[in-house]
Amino acid sequence: MSDWWQVGRIEDIPPGSVARVEADDVPMAVVNLGGELYALTNLCTHMDAELHEGELDPEGELECPAHGARFDVRTGEALTPPAFETLETYPVQVADGLVYVRPDPDD
Repeated sequence: MSDWWQVGRIEDIPPGSVARVEADDVPMAVVNLGGELYALTNLCTHMDAELHEGELDPEGELECPAHGARFDVRTGEALTPPAFETLETYPVQVADGLVYVRPDPDD
């Protein structure tokens, strides 16, 4: 797992929650959507608000706490204005109860 960064334990990110993590100086939001983990850039593409402070709905939409833009946590796609740019997403895996992300998905 040389390209993977340990960012927490699975029990610290229960279903329905969003955790702020950092890997290789990249701020990320790790989302637990019904037991599936997703990692995406933690900053809104509209005005750099921290998305981990937003609301996650059961359908997988994360709402920016600043101006209400919504993003699909599975794809990073901006779903509503004022954001139009897609968020970067990152691979996530769990091993032995630990959560790992890969900040450079091309590695």
